[in-house]
Parts: sequence; structure tokens; C-alpha cells
Amino acid sequence: MRATAFLIVASLFFSCASAESVPIFGYPQTRALDVADVQFGERVADPYRWLENDVRVNADVRQWVDEQNRVTNAYLTTLPSREIFAARMKQLLNFERFGVPRKAGGDYFYTRNDGLQNQSVLYARTGLYGPPRVLIDPNLWTKDGAAALAEWQPSDDGRYLLYAVQDGGTDWRTLRVLDTASGTVLDDDIRWVKFSSLAWKKDGSGFFYSRFAEPSQGAAFQAPNVNHTLYFHAIGTPQGRDVKIYATPSRPELNHSAQVTDDGDYLLIASSAGTDDRFELTVGSLDQAAPPRLKTLVKGVDHDWRLAGSVGPTFYFQTNKNAPRGRLVAMDIGRPTSLLREIIPQSADTMAGASLVGDRMIVAYLCDAKCEAELRTLDGKLIAPIRLPTIGTAAGFGGKGGDPETFYVFSSFASPPTVYRLNTATGKTDIFAEPTVAFDPDDYAVDQQFYTSKDGTRIPIFIVQRKNTVGKGAASTLLYGYGGFNIAQTPGFSATRLAWLEQGGVLAVANLRGGGEYGADWHDAGRLARKQNVFDDFIAAGEFLISSKITAPGRLAIQGGSNGGLLVGAVVNQRPDLFAAALPAVGVMDMLRFNLFTAGRYWIDDYGDPGIEADFKVLRSYSPYHNIASGKNYPAILVTTADTDDRVVPGHSFKYTAALQAAAIGNKPHLIRIETRAGHGSGKPTDKIIAEAADQWAFIARWTGMEVKAP
Repeated sequence: MRATAFLIVASLFFSCASAESVPIFGYPQTRALDVADVQFGERVADPYRWLENDVRVNADVRQWVDEQNRVTNAYLTTLPSREIFAARMKQLLNFERFGVPRKAGGDYFYTRNDGLQNQSVLYARTGLYGPPRVLIDPNLWTKDGAAALAEWQPSDDGRYLLYAVQDGGTDWRTLRVLDTASGTVLDDDIRWVKFSSLAWKKDGSGFFYSRFAEPSQGAAFQAPNVNHTLYFHAIGTPQGRDVKIYATPSRPELNHSAQVTDDGDYLLIASSAGTDDRFELTVGSLDQAAPPRLKTLVKGVDHDWRLAGSVGPTFYFQTNKNAPRGRLVAMDIGRPTSLLREIIPQSADTMAGASLVGDRMIVAYLCDAKCEAELRTLDGKLIAPIRLPTIGTAAGFGGKGGDPETFYVFSSFASPPTVYRLNTATGKTDIFAEPTVAFDPDDYAVDQQFYTSKDGTRIPIFIVQRKNTVGKGAASTLLYGYGGFNIAQTPGFSATRLAWLEQGGVLAVANLRGGGEYGADWHDAGRLARKQNVFDDFIAAGEFLISSKITAPGRLAIQGGSNGGLLVGAVVNQRPDLFAAALPAVGVMDMLRFNLFTAGRYWIDDYGDPGIEADFKVLRSYSPYHNIASGKNYPAILVTTADTDDRVVPGHSFKYTAALQAAAIGNKPHLIRIETRAGHGSGKPTDKIIAEAADQWAFIARWTGMEVKAP
């Protein structure tokens, strides 16, 4: 969430092969307490609140986790397809994966994974075709592979590399600095960094970063994050001497990120109050050694302002001010912001990004959730489209003014990531890195269709399957959705999903309201009081897949993570009859207390404030934890979370699972899989990715009637 899932033989746990058989095992007993809040005249019971306690320090919660995992693992080991999926995923993931290169000085910096490394390694080349050398190998940091290289940024001359260490999936970062010539890690050690950009001064003397104050003892992984502060760190000095650049103590809810313009002359600070792309802008000159004198450039967190590049005092911004699908404007930072000059007006498609590279502007669009890109002059005139291989997603396009070289990565549902190099002066495109894979992408069909939601809204949906299964009748189908935070669901490659498709399964990805596929209006139509639209869209997607005979009743599984986990929990409560199996991952399941933990307060932008009566009533109406419908038969459910998730704290999933297991909702299993030393998703080691996906696919295969065959 923003600041990134089959019938074999009768199980030993079932008396016969019927999907409705009664399990002969019992769930762990979960203590229910007489705990309740009275909110706006309503008494809201919360019997499992004790499961909100931090599993790292609370022995009772740790015991509950261990008992749940034992029961879940005992069931999963009875599914023969688990090992079939795991073995095939290991083969499918065993290919070279490159990150998008970044150029600094004469060097190119990029990540590479040889295939099955738990973490990608950071390399550098001197010159585009120079021999690669390893700079950072995070696989050497821990035995379990759970420490990851997170954000990184070379200094402008390439002398230093600033990088962030993420341990066990946490959102907290530790910043370190590498001398790229000697390979020496400097003594600079920056702690308590979270949701931070990394921005070097042009001369490489230091960098700007954002952090929170050191949490009190035991509060690091649960306490709300407030009073984000921007600092400057000078190389070779202790963190205690870092200079505070910008803070807003009167508005502790604001987060602050920094950018330095390509010419090194200006510092731009973007401040936001939540997850919405709405920013207040502050700017300062960096032409002196002293901290920059700052002035407000755009007051109020009302609109999206993303810097595409600058030429002197002329800043180019992608914005949705007076343009819900986005436009490109130029702003002279020395003149009133009311004197904006429109460079590229809003179009029928959604502007997804803009970047000044060389003396050209690269502009990317979403057209019905598919990526398109084009080259334009700095005054907005079209030069040429950037030809992309097929329906898919292009990302990258970073670079600098004066240097025409840029890189981007393209992928699709059946096309693994290929990295391209583009010269914006000539328009010439070359392949920088293309993987060799253990399957034929031409074996798969990617189709986009449209269906009608409950209120008549037209919703796009991607449908992916093997070509030799198209039109062959109803198949076990996995429907994925997200629907929130202005995040668009675009075609992208997943080796784990490919293992599902190879067995004859179908993958469907619905572009629900609440996402960013069609700009601000599409987002607004699926948040706050309109959140039910998202659930209606997802339910309608399931009905469409059945009515179209892509799948059939009893063969449809659903999946979503984070906000998508909330989605799955909500629609299962509302239409348990529609789905055979459900995979809610790291979900926001208690909509009345989400804002009390870590990053939860940011989500008020999308969800509303439980402390406001009108918002409370909406949240109470769909909160997964509070709306489990006893007396109805629920699908098989495998909840997944991780004990070190400090984005959506695992207490959400713990409480939801306890409530499921206590309710009279039928005889299918309602289990939870709790990973150790893993967080919300980023930085997860490859072996944990394979193990979790194999468990998920085996679970839904069992409950959608898929016959999984060994190769």
C-alpha cells in the first residue's frame, strides 16, 4: 500500500473427497474477552483485541501464532500439489532479472538477480559495456536472506552510493554510504528512516533524507508515525550533527520528501498528509553552503504536483489541478503560481508519468490500464510514440536534462521484464538486458474485456490463460483485485502466477474503481463513502466470469493484498456463495482501529476517519472483522500475513482469523499462514515467495477442483 496468489486425493483431514466434507481437526482455541467500545451510540465488541499486541514481545500472541501455524502447516502438507507448484515455480523463477540502470559519472548502476538468489545484487559498470563489478550483495548480510537492499542512489559523480538496508520486511530503514571505487562502507550510519526519498547535493558532500524521531521502547513496530522531518547529512559526520532542513510541528501529520534539481541549484520539498497524491511544495536555493532559505511554492495539499524536470527556474510538473486525468505544466518558480503555462493538456487517457531527459519530454499514459508512451518537445509538440512490444507495462524513463540516454523496463502477464535503452535525441531503442526463460510466452493469450458493475459502470478486466485452453469451458479461475489509493493494476509478469496458468488455470485482473486507471475521478468513485463501489465492482467481476463461462460456480477463487486483502474480506462477507476459495493477504481487516497503528493514519484519505460519525457508519458497514455472517456457508479461506509487517500490523489478520474460526460459517477450512521475518511484501526473499505462493495455489486448487499434474 502507498508514501507492492489443486483437487488431488482425499486429504487425511477429510472423511471423503467431497469439497463439503467436515474437517476432523479443531482450530486452536482463541481466548475471547469482554472488550467493547461504544462509538456514536453503538456498542462494538472486540473480543480479540489482545491479538493486536506485538508478537515480537507478547508471549500469548506468540503462542497463538505458533499454534495457528502448526494447524495450517499440518493441513497444507496433505496437498500433493504444493510440492508440484513449488518445484515448477523454482524453475520458472530461475532466470536473470535486471533492474533499470541509473547513470552517474561514467558508471551505470543496476540490480541483477541470477534467478534464485534471495535478494538482488547491486552492480556497476564503467561505460555501458564495461565489465560488471559487484558493489553490494545483500545475500551475505543474513543467513535467512531476509535482509534486503531497499532504496539506493549514487552521488552525481558516482563516487558514493547511498543505500538503505531493510531487515525482515520492516518499513524502517538504515542508511549507509559506500565508496564505489574502494568498496569501503563508510562510518556514516543513519537510523529511524522511513518513507524517505534520497537526494544528493550536486557536489556529493552530503544528502537529504527524512526520518521520524526514535520510538520509545517497544513502540517501533506499532506506534503511529508522526512528525516526519527532513535532514541534511554531511559525509563523514555522525547522525547527531545532521542539520534539520524542514519540519512542520504544527502539522505533525505531514510527510516530507526532497528532490534536488538536475542542475543542483534547487531543493524541492513535497509534503503530503496521507496516501493521496496531493502535495504542498516548498523550494529553496542550494547556491550557498548554509541551509537553503525556503519558500512555499504551492500552498495546501490539494493537488498532485510531480516534478518532471527543470531548466533553470522553470519547473515542469505533472498535475491534476483542473485536470483529473493529468496534464503537464511549466512553472517559473520566481513568479506567482497562478501564471502556470500549460505544456500538454489533459487527454482522454490518464497521464501516468512525465520525465525530462536530454532536451525531450517522455510522457507515459494509461489507456484502459495499458501503458503507452511518447516523446515530445519541451513546448509539448509530439515527436513520436515510443513503440512498446505488446499490451503491458513500461516503467523507468529516468534521466537528466542534457543527457539523452534513458532506460525502461517492459513486461506483461506472459512477458518477463526486458530492459531497454532509449536515446531521446534519435529515438533509437536497444535492448540492454533480455532474459532467457523456461517457458514460451507465445503459449499464452492476454485478452482485455469489459463488464458492467452494479450501478452500470463499465469496468475493464484482463483475462490470461494458455492458448490451448481458450474456449475449452469453465476452468479454475483466480480473480485478483485491489481498488484503492489511486493505484492502477496494469499488466505485469509473475512467475508464480505462471505456474497457475500452466496447470490450465485462468488469471483475471479487474481494474476496480478506487484505483488510478482513469485518473482522479476513478479514484474518488471508490473511496470514502463510495467504497462499496469497489466491492460491487469485484463481485460483478466474479459474476461476469461465471456468466461468460470462463469459470463456473465452485471454481472461482479470489485474491488481494493489503487494501486488496480488505477487498477480499469484505466481498466474502457480502457474497460468500459466489466464491469457492479466498486468499486475503496482509489485509486491513479492522476498519474501526486501523488509524491507531504505524502508517494507518495515512489511509484516512481513502477510508475516512473512524472518529467521525459519518465515516464510522460507512466503515462499520463493511469492516471484514465486524461483519462475518454466521449462519452462511463461507468459502475456504487462507489468510496470509507476516509477524514483522509494520505497514498493516498483523493484528488485523489475527483478529479476523480468530473471528472466522469462532463463527458458524460452514465446514471449509479457515486458516492463517503467518510468515516469520517478513513484512508487508517488499524485501521478501525468493525462497519465501515460492513457499507462500505454492501454499496459496495448492489451497485454492483443492477448493476449485483443479487437477494438478506433475510435469
